[in-house]
Amino acid sequence: MHEVVVPLGITTNNVAEYQGLIHALKYCREKKLSPVEVYADSQLMIRQLQGQYKVKQPHLQVLYREAQSLLRDIGCIGLHHVPREENKEADRLANQAVDLGYS
Repeated sequence: MHEVVVPLGITTNNVAEYQGLIHALKYCREKKLSPVEVYADSQLMIRQLQGQYKVKQPHLQVLYREAQSLLRDIGCIGLHHVPREENKEADRLANQAVDLGYS
């Protein structure tokens, strides 16, 4: 497992989820780590990436297309929703990124 922590600035949860995924996928591409399996606590993002939900907001459509392109390039073997209460490690990393943004 690899960890990537990047401050994202002030943004919405949905944008932060997509930006976090995109940063992680770019890291995987750079390090030649493939295929990837994605676990995220954003049910909305996972279902959008699986094609179960449409991406309606134009600003999220841009991020969605970038994430889909990276997933195709790298190779994705799974997209999984993990409820937040079962994903303490992700919360720790998110809080670390928030702290970096305010340093």
